[in-house]
Amino acid sequence: MLCDSHTHLDHYSDEDVAGMVQRAREAGVGLIINVGTTIETSRKAIENAKSYDVVYAGVGIHPSDVKAPFSEADYSTLRTLAMSHPKVVCIGETGLDFMPGSPDRSWQIESFRQHIRLAKELRKPIDFHARGAEHDILGVLRLEHAGDVGAIWHYFLYDAAKAEEAIALGFYISLAKPLLREPGLQEAAKAIPIERIVLETDSYPQPFKKNPIRRTEPSHVLQVAEKLAELKGLTASEVANITTANLKRALRLAA
Repeated sequence: MLCDSHTHLDHYSDEDVAGMVQRAREAGVGLIINVGTTIETSRKAIENAKSYDVVYAGVGIHPSDVKAPFSEADYSTLRTLAMSHPKVVCIGETGLDFMPGSPDRSWQIESFRQHIRLAKELRKPIDFHARGAEHDILGVLRLEHAGDVGAIWHYFLYDAAKAEEAIALGFYISLAKPLLREPGLQEAAKAIPIERIVLETDSYPQPFKKNPIRRTEPSHVLQVAEKLAELKGLTASEVANITTANLKRALRLAA
């Protein structure tokens, strides 16, 4: 069985989600994590998890969606959502995004710290994003002792040394479709222990791709598995089995 550790199915219509889940099943994908990026999309992620046996949810506020200082009301709302259904398995998407035009960095950092606080309170792992902040993010995770609950570094794009830092804290590295085309990431993937790798698609509406067939969806996680198998000298089936076991361990799901 394959798993997609990070998607945004909540941004699609119900009809689109139904089709993508069916195509994912046909590709051998038996577990899909739908992570929210706002309070509203986190609610939709939970609804998707209720509707499909293969879909689970994460709740969180993406750093690019931090529009004001994080409040205790925000914390309480996320906490209520995280406790509202047993298929909420992680806190995220959260993290830091320091690209030009991103929200106030101090707001992002405080939001991230409060997401980690929530994860530790509820004993759920963190699903985090780092863009333009790869040198800052691990410092916050260390400061907040995020290793107590574990985390998944979503859409990892960095080198093996950065992965080693995260793995030393007890975290998992999530690889997506850039693995198919980025030589530097391919070299990093060769060095990262496969016991610490999970796979994802980060599926999100891509209207700029005029041909719907080219738009990324959960079934495409098979392509990532096949590429990782090639790089590691394994079969795609072996990669599927190992990365599935890794994700279930990270999320504390039954084997």
